[in-house]
Amino acid sequence: MTLTVDLNADMGEGFGPWSMGDDANLLKIISSANIACGYHAGDPDVMAQTMAAAHDAGVGIGAHPGFPDLQGFGRRKMHIPYDSLANMIRYQLGAAQGMAAAAGTKVRHLKLHGALSNMASVDHTMARACYQAALDVDPDIIIMVLAATAMEEVVRELGCTWCGEIFADRAYNDDATLVDRSLPGAVLHDPALVGPRMLQMIKAGAIITESGKQIPTSIDTICLHGDTPAAVTLAGAIRQSLTEGGVRIQQVSGRR
Repeated sequence: MTLTVDLNADMGEGFGPWSMGDDANLLKIISSANIACGYHAGDPDVMAQTMAAAHDAGVGIGAHPGFPDLQGFGRRKMHIPYDSLANMIRYQLGAAQGMAAAAGTKVRHLKLHGALSNMASVDHTMARACYQAALDVDPDIIIMVLAATAMEEVVRELGCTWCGEIFADRAYNDDATLVDRSLPGAVLHDPALVGPRMLQMIKAGAIITESGKQIPTSIDTICLHGDTPAAVTLAGAIRQSLTEGGVRIQQVSGRR
């Protein structure tokens, strides 16, 4: 059986005249795009332009909601009542759906951003509040979760369509969470290492942690961060390693 995997990247993270990431070239490599919804990054014009570009490239579109933290790029922890957090998710998803409709396409998936994602990966109640809010807006949306974390347990309980994600450029702890960005080696930059590492994980069907531990899990999509200087080079190396290793790249379809 041929192994398949989706490649996703966070994009549309510029704001006004300030650009971030090489979205145009990333769209030539990935199969799904997580587009910022204006809270941690992005604005209506950036969203519209990115949605249209993704549609033209035949790339699946996802909403990428985060904390209301433009200055901190959504990477600072915030403690928000769950009812308010749920409304923030609905609000951002609705904005993404509007922009997608105007571009002649639709939002296929939802993926939490930054600190919101990291917090929800270890907090079942928080993850449930976010995901149920998204399902209230679109019961058929694909929820993209950090594989083998509390997020995955929640979507399995909800019975919704979901996909398990691993990160190409981040190191893992032994509990399947990401090594904190403030620690040495948390973010990986070498294409010669990252490409083969992803192929190894896909073939093993497991997350391989910094200590070498293997955590068996469902790997449906690989995230390539678009805001790092080497993003396009890394993305190309990963796609090449996977393709040469017999893995087919295709848009994520989700599982239940």
